[in-house]
Amino acid sequence: MAREIKFSLVYRDMWQSSGKYQPRVDQLEQVAPAIIAMGCFARVETNGGAFEQVNLLYGENPNQAVRKFTAPFTKAGIQTQMLDRGLNGLRMYPVPADVRKLMYSVKHAQGVDITRIFCGLNDVRNIIPSIQYAKAAGMIPQAALCITNSPIHTADYYINLAKTLIEAGAAEICLKDMAGVGRPTTIGEIIKGIKADNPDIVIQYHGHTGPGFSVASMLEAARAGVDYLDVAVEPLSWGMVHPDVITIQAMLKEAGFKVADINMEAYMEVRRLTQSFIDDFLGYFIDPNNKIMTSLLVGCRLPGGMMGSMMADLKGMHNAINMALHQQKKKEVSLNDLLVQLFDEVAYVWPMLGYPPLVTPFSQYVKNISLMNILALAKGEDRFSMIDKDAWNMILGKTGILPGPLAPEIVALANAQGLEFYTGDPQEAFPDNLETYRKEMKENGWQNGDDDEELFELAMHDRQYRDYKSGIAKQRFDQELNQAKEKANTPIIIERPVVEVPKFDIDEIMARYPEAQAIQVDTRGKILWQYDLTDVSMAPMVGTEVKKGGVICYIQTPYNSLEPVKSSIEGRVLFTYVKQGTQVQKGEIIAFVL
Repeated sequence: MAREIKFSLVYRDMWQSSGKYQPRVDQLEQVAPAIIAMGCFARVETNGGAFEQVNLLYGENPNQAVRKFTAPFTKAGIQTQMLDRGLNGLRMYPVPADVRKLMYSVKHAQGVDITRIFCGLNDVRNIIPSIQYAKAAGMIPQAALCITNSPIHTADYYINLAKTLIEAGAAEICLKDMAGVGRPTTIGEIIKGIKADNPDIVIQYHGHTGPGFSVASMLEAARAGVDYLDVAVEPLSWGMVHPDVITIQAMLKEAGFKVADINMEAYMEVRRLTQSFIDDFLGYFIDPNNKIMTSLLVGCRLPGGMMGSMMADLKGMHNAINMALHQQKKKEVSLNDLLVQLFDEVAYVWPMLGYPPLVTPFSQYVKNISLMNILALAKGEDRFSMIDKDAWNMILGKTGILPGPLAPEIVALANAQGLEFYTGDPQEAFPDNLETYRKEMKENGWQNGDDDEELFELAMHDRQYRDYKSGIAKQRFDQELNQAKEKANTPIIIERPVVEVPKFDIDEIMARYPEAQAIQVDTRGKILWQYDLTDVSMAPMVGTEVKKGGVICYIQTPYNSLEPVKSSIEGRVLFTYVKQGTQVQKGEIIAFVL
C-alpha cells in the first residue's frame, strides 16, 4: 500500500516571506472556507511569530484574528499550527519564562493545535522548556531543527539534535530549512536517521524556494519517510516562499505516494482572494524581488524572507558607501556590485561568528555586521568596527551557544572592549515579570481578556500593544499606506516604500562646506528627533548646536531598543532631511553638521 504524505498550507509564512504585513481579520475569515474546500490540507499555519505583532502594527487586535481564523479549520477537522521562537516567544528578543508559559495556554484556548518551536542557534536549552510548557497547556509541541549548510551542520549533527529533543518530550520534529539551502541528499539522510531511532515520530519538512533546492528536497524527504510537507499557493508560491501544492502533489503522485486530491475550483478561489488582498493594500508592502529565485543565495545562505529588507538596506547605504569611496579616491560601485559584495562578506564573516544558522534574528545580525564591514572598508577603517548591541549579545552567548567557535579576532575584539562572555542559561538573564504587566493593565483600566489573552499581548509586545490601545498604531499605518499609494498608480506588487535618500553632488557639498560632517545612521529603524511619535513634523531646527559625541536623535530599532545617533564633531546642524517617525536605513544620511 502506498505511503501517505500530507500537506500543510503555510499561509502565515507565505505573507511573511513576501512582504511586511498580514491580511486583516476580515480577509482571513473570507479565505478560510476556500482553503478548507480545496480538500488537500491536513494542516494550516495560521499564526505565530510576526503574525500578532504585525496585527498590532496596523491597529488590529491579534487575539481576535487568531480566534476567528482558527475556528473554521477546527470545525472542519484541519489542524492549526503556529510558529514560536523558543526563548524569544513571538518576538525578536528574549521573553521571561512566565510570559512564555502563558503564551501556550492562551494559544491553545484560541484554538491553535500545534506549536513549531525553534531556536535560531539550535540551542536545546531554549527549546526544551517550551516543549514542556506547550505539553502542559495541551498543545502538540513540534521541535524544529534550523537547517543550514556548513562543516558543522552535518546529517549526524541534526540526527543527534532531534534525538535530544524527542527524549525531552517533542511530539514531532520539523526540518526548518528557512533559507532553502539544505542539500536534498542531506535532508533525506536526516529524516532517515531520525526515523531509524524513532520510526513513529511525525516529521514535517519546511523549505523555502529561494536558491532552488526545495522541490528536490521534498522528493528526497518523501522517499526518506517524511509525513508532512509545507507548501504554498499562487500568487505567493515560488520566489522566496515555498513550492506550490499543485507541483508537489503531482510529483509525489507520480512517484507512487498517496496524496490528497486538489479541488481546483477552490484553489482558484484561494488564488483570487489572495490576489484581492494584495490589490487591497498588502501589495504596497511586497518587494517584487521576493517573487524571484536566485542561486546567489546558495553561497551566502541568507533566508529568502529577508531579501526585501536587505535590498532596502543596500539601497539606503549605496550612496553613503559611494561617498566614502569617493573620499578615499576609490572607484564607486553599482548596486549590483554592492549586492555581490554583501553576499561575499556574509560568506566571509559567518564562520568567524561561529556559524549561527541564518534565521531570524541571527540572519539579521550577520547581515548587519557584513554591511557595516563594507561601509567600514569603504571608509578605510577595519572590519568589525561597527557591531550593534543585539549582534554582540549573540557573539557573547547571551542568546545561546553558538554552533562553532568564534574566530580569535572576534574574541580579541570583545576582550579589548571589556565585554564578558556569558555561559549561563539564557533564560536566567530574563526573570519573570508578568505581574508588572498585570499591574499596568489594572492601572490603565484595560481588561485582561478571555484566558488572559490581552495581558499576554501586552507582556509579549508591550510597545506595540500600547500603541495599538492608544490608536497611534492605526494612525501611523494609515499614514504609511497613504504614502505608499502616492508612490504607485495601481495597487499591484510593487517595491516596499522606503525613504527617498537625497541625491548629493558630493563635490559641490565638499566645495561649499569642506568641513561639514555627514551624519549617517548605523542601524535601521524609525527616526526619533524627539520621543513623541504622534507629531510627524518634528525635526531639530537648523542651526541647533551639538557637541562632539552629542546625541542628535535616536533610532527606534525593530527590536524596540533606542539607539543614539551621535555627532562626530562639534558644530551646528546644517541640514536635516527626514521627518519624525520616518523609517530610515543603515548608512542613510539624515543631516549635516558644520
